Amino acid sequence: MNDLLPFLPGQLDQVLGSIPYFMPEIYLSVLFVLVLVTDLLFGKNAAWMCKILACAGLLVVIFKDLEQFPLLLTGTHFLFSEMLLLHQTSLVFKLLIDLFSFILLLYFDWDDDLNAHGKGLSDLYSISIAAIFGLHLMTMSVNLLSIYLSVEMVSIASYLMVAYRSENGWSSEAGLKYVLFGAASSAIMLYGISLLYGFGGTLNLFNGNLIPNLLQVNPIAVSFAMVLFFVGIGFKLSFVPMHFWVPDIYQGAPTPVTAFLSTVPKIAAFGLLINFLIPFIYFPKWTAFDFRLFLSVIGIVTMIAGNFAATWQNNIKRMLAYSSIGHTGFALMALVTFSTQGKSALIFYLLAYALANIGALMLASYFANTAKAEDLDSYKGLGLKYPVAGVSFVVILISLTGLPVTAGFNGKLLVFSSVYSVYQQNHDIWLLLLMITGALTTVVSLFYYIKIPLNLFLRKPEKAVDYPSSSPYLLITSAIIALLLIYLGILPDILARFM
Repeated sequence: MNDLLPFLPGQLDQVLGSIPYFMPEIYLSVLFVLVLVTDLLFGKNAAWMCKILACAGLLVVIFKDLEQFPLLLTGTHFLFSEMLLLHQTSLVFKLLIDLFSFILLLYFDWDDDLNAHGKGLSDLYSISIAAIFGLHLMTMSVNLLSIYLSVEMVSIASYLMVAYRSENGWSSEAGLKYVLFGAASSAIMLYGISLLYGFGGTLNLFNGNLIPNLLQVNPIAVSFAMVLFFVGIGFKLSFVPMHFWVPDIYQGAPTPVTAFLSTVPKIAAFGLLINFLIPFIYFPKWTAFDFRLFLSVIGIVTMIAGNFAATWQNNIKRMLAYSSIGHTGFALMALVTFSTQGKSALIFYLLAYALANIGALMLASYFANTAKAEDLDSYKGLGLKYPVAGVSFVVILISLTGLPVTAGFNGKLLVFSSVYSVYQQNHDIWLLLLMITGALTTVVSLFYYIKIPLNLFLRKPEKAVDYPSSSPYLLITSAIIALLLIYLGILPDILARFM
């Protein structure tokens, strides 16, 4: 103990110096405690108070995110003994996570099935805030230990969210499967981290001797450790072959939880992956593991598997689950460019995808609330009965497909441009294969997305049914999202200064 005393003042100064750059996370921690205490004090009747408190608190966190942009004018900042790194990319990812999380927190009690849960939704708001805190840490983690802890924090919260409707058989089954698959992938990832630590002698990705030491090890052993590590990342990103949990969990979970899992954890996982790859990519003599080859193959297989599997689905949420897998593969195209242009394209693409995916699942909730419609056959004629919802759904699906004039089209155009720009420089065959696969699977996606408007507008229901009216909030929000997707399709430059 006495040997450590001389180092304590320096460590304390480092912790105190990191706090100004950690304010959004501190506010999230306080918000979690406030929501939790509110739930404990008021019980079942606290749901509306917890929602207001969580949404208001998240707006404050968003404001604190924006306040951090001037702090980065002096450069990047390592925090807490180089466990975390705050830079512009991580800050943009945090801002996206918070903005979409705010929409999702509003969405929770708009879904009739979830809102009918006998326990109430108070706990769900506190769990969500804890998950958002973990997502923030994922975007800033640059130490193998902090990477693992942040991923596990998000995973535990996600398990609870999926199984929240414990009285529902589908939800309970989905929660159990998610826990089992998540525990297995977490253990495999931890084993990969332990091998990397054993080979490199440090957990620090940036300022340690990890990479030089790894170059002294047999490349096959290093590649094995890397593949094990990517199992954990792949579970969050749901790329092939770590995608097998997605359809059942997305279908069985409450629809707002499905919207949460399919968007913000993906954004955080891409932020984490960028942090992990940067020191290896810019190390001049790194040859032990070809990240571009590995991620290109994963991206190609993921695009093919996700989009072709989606064409066979009848359940809307299951179709969107496979669609989400395909979008992950497409986003990997931008990542493997390892360029600034590719990073900007990735950010815009994730924004367009997350916005459209949340809108699509909101409309899935709307039709489930009003018409008890959960599959394609039950959508017949609903577009004529609910024209605003039907037209909004068509616009959102056009964006997910990547057709003009929507944000999805600009997102895919930016991704293709970034990949082609790098391909012109190095003529890497894998980049060419990625572009070909991306173009072909975009055409394939049109075949299953078009099934929804086909049933909404062009097919008549087997019998006329009068449906009860539903809450207007889902309809209003999804219509706003549809308009925003068109606006970002026409004027995408408004986001340029943040990218």
